[in-house]
Amino acid sequence: MRIGIVSPYSFDVPGGVQNHIVDLAEALIGLGHEVSVLAPADEDAALPPYVVPAGRALPLPYNGSVARIAFGPVSTARVRRWLARGRFDVLHVHEPMTLSLSMLAVLSARGPVVATFHTAMIRSRALSAAQGLLQLVVEKITARIAVSELARKVQVEHLGGGAVEIPNGVAVAKFATAEPLPGWPGEGGALGFLGRFTEPRKGFELLRTAFVTLARERPGLRLLVAGPGDRDELYDGIPADLRPRLEFLGLVSEADKARMLRSVDVYVAPNTGGESFGMILTEAMAAGAAIAASDLDAFRRVLDGGRAGALFPTGDAAALTTLLAELLDDPDRRSELAQCSRTVVTAFDWPVVAKRVLEVYTTAIEATDGRVFDDEWAEPRPGT
Repeated sequence: MRIGIVSPYSFDVPGGVQNHIVDLAEALIGLGHEVSVLAPADEDAALPPYVVPAGRALPLPYNGSVARIAFGPVSTARVRRWLARGRFDVLHVHEPMTLSLSMLAVLSARGPVVATFHTAMIRSRALSAAQGLLQLVVEKITARIAVSELARKVQVEHLGGGAVEIPNGVAVAKFATAEPLPGWPGEGGALGFLGRFTEPRKGFELLRTAFVTLARERPGLRLLVAGPGDRDELYDGIPADLRPRLEFLGLVSEADKARMLRSVDVYVAPNTGGESFGMILTEAMAAGAAIAASDLDAFRRVLDGGRAGALFPTGDAAALTTLLAELLDDPDRRSELAQCSRTVVTAFDWPVVAKRVLEVYTTAIEATDGRVFDDEWAEPRPGT
């Protein structure tokens, strides 16, 4: 099968949706399919061979974060050239309701279109105000996937219709076999956090408060942080005598992310909202780390109601501090959580998830009578 996948967000900056697309593409290629990914990125960016750069993206505030997207006449022309050359059996777009390459690809499509929804915004004035344009997009989508119940709820409430719920995947073996970083986790206990620590919804302030409290009582406790941001800003709020026990890795490769997650006793997800799934949780589960996470609905679902990770009341720094102390003092409980998570995460392994996505592709192709994409917007040629 020839599959075209479109990323709405730039590959110049890492993110959950981008990681999802890369892993899906590689899983599909591993299953014998031909895949091309179109994404905002500089022409000279270091990209996998199956990714086609569509030019530099611009930052846009979105869902409490900053998304880097491409939109406009130049982007439209690039989308159409890519579609014409690809002659895909199916087009798979992600987040088609953002002003992005995904929306442009749907509007230009002349064959079966599958759309994946990641976002968990329950209400959006932007979505409500753009109903006319969005309706044009909706009418051209053949089949829909939502990565979580919350993401499904968003598109049902705003766009009508249903979606197949297929979770984000994780390359389990890659994380399970990674080597810990030198000297980690050590004897005194190690906590981990990965993400944009400057974004309030990521909840790093809660972890910082808990770490400072616990580190005063535990001379060997360390905190390992990875993600974008400035080291000085990360240290803000950490007493000078505790800063040597906080290690900042900055932006990390996928390989080093796996090593980072293998290097901690407890991975902490203190997010305060805006999460539709919790991709980092599945990665931490695959790495075998015990998890302490906010009691968000999305996190609770991924962690099997708390069996595969310990939950604390969202936004409660004192409760997080207490939970981390309990986990650090109880290696047997950490081991039980990690063992349960290894079982639960098998359902999220990419070969399993990719086969479910392929079933949606087949349904979409059948629904359009086997048509496939053809050159320059001519009538679609019959599928073979």
